[in-house]
Amino acid sequence: MNMSMSPAAMSSPAEKQLTATWAITVIAVFLVLVLLGLILRMAQAGELAIGPDRFYALMTLHGLGMAGTLFVGGLAAVWYLAGQYVRASRPLLWTVYALVLAGTAGLIGATLLGRFGAGWYVLYPLPFITVWPAWATGLAIISLIVLGVAWLLGQLELLRALVTRYGLRNVLGWQYFGSTPPQTEIPPFVLIVAVSLIAGAVTTIFGAVLLLLYLFKWFAPNLELDALLMKNVVFLFGHTLVNITMYLGLAVVYERLPQYSGRPWKTNRIVVLAWNATLGLVLVAFFHHLYMDFVQPRAFQVAGQVVSYVSAVPATAVTVFGAIAQVYRSGIRWSFAPLIYYLGLIGWVIGGLAAVVDSTIAVNLFFHNTLWVPAHFHTYFLLGFVFILLGFIAELFGSTAERAAKLSLWLLAIGGYGFVLMFYLGGLFGVPRRFASYAILVQPLAEWGQWVAGIAVYFVWLVLLGLLVYVASVIRGVGKVWSGH
Repeated sequence: MNMSMSPAAMSSPAEKQLTATWAITVIAVFLVLVLLGLILRMAQAGELAIGPDRFYALMTLHGLGMAGTLFVGGLAAVWYLAGQYVRASRPLLWTVYALVLAGTAGLIGATLLGRFGAGWYVLYPLPFITVWPAWATGLAIISLIVLGVAWLLGQLELLRALVTRYGLRNVLGWQYFGSTPPQTEIPPFVLIVAVSLIAGAVTTIFGAVLLLLYLFKWFAPNLELDALLMKNVVFLFGHTLVNITMYLGLAVVYERLPQYSGRPWKTNRIVVLAWNATLGLVLVAFFHHLYMDFVQPRAFQVAGQVVSYVSAVPATAVTVFGAIAQVYRSGIRWSFAPLIYYLGLIGWVIGGLAAVVDSTIAVNLFFHNTLWVPAHFHTYFLLGFVFILLGFIAELFGSTAERAAKLSLWLLAIGGYGFVLMFYLGGLFGVPRRFASYAILVQPLAEWGQWVAGIAVYFVWLVLLGLLVYVASVIRGVGKVWSGH
């Protein structure tokens, strides 16, 4: 592949238009979900009066919507970039798109109309509490099942295409462990996507089983489920989904950054070892969510501590060293795309380090249910994955509005880091998460919680402004994609 080739020049007009449809939808939904987040922080700051039932419904839609929207955005991006290596079914991706829209519409109805407010974790037995009507619970469960089916179909189809060309052993890079040079070389992009899809497909199946049990419970209210088992499955699915979303973003960086540095980012034995280790570790890293469940086997608690530390090392180490090697004395011209890719890597590392801090048992005793938790995952999502996804979309649309794009980047960076800083400060002082109002807390804590929420609101406005400037910088390219250029 030519080192200067952009995503806009990679595939057929039909594939570009399909990916552009995903991109436009993801940006539009993301903007709406950011607005919901703004409303939530305004309510916590005491600037907006909304009832607890509406607050938790909006929080549920915001959390589930963000997790799902960013995941399918990453899946669409790697699907498109994988087109230079394999051919996956375009009609199937359109089917996935239709299912995602249907599931999203159902979820909107359940939360905004039915006030379903069990939170994005939908921890048992919260979905079955009768504060909201039973139909809202059923609609939410069915919508999540539809979304899960869509995600599973998309992952399995792309994984099928990769394995068909390379073979399962080769797609995971095991040929690099032989005594002779591998006969089949694979780019790190393919390796990382394969690792992500395998982990994602496995945990999506677990999530589907959970939701089917919820559906049975909805049909038969007297059915009793094991709350601890349900929680463990929820975090196996949810935690892994969030992690592989970020890995899909990293795959984009591995693929695109060399186009600007002029240096190949090659697969070697160390890279293969790191990402294969990540495949095993990411499936058990969720144990650090179980610390407060004292009835868990002690081995789970020990595993949570050890795996949380170890899992952060392989992918981070090879990615950071590889990214530094890409740009060191490369003479790279820091246009918008490579700059936002690099800043996205930095956001991922910062958010990951904050997560490791919270996964330390002695620290988790204090931070477990505080704003430190949304601080770390907003960091690696908003300032990590979203940055990477925006870079890909700008390339897809062939954006040349560098000044506007860079202005949007600085607005996003300043607004984003200011926003998450308020979460971190709230966590340090013990402000709890998921509270519709801080007024019920003891006075000093209530005042601090309202203050950091109020300051965060201003930074969210900066983020929204940055997103609007970004949209203006790429909007011209939309017409070019649809005209077949």
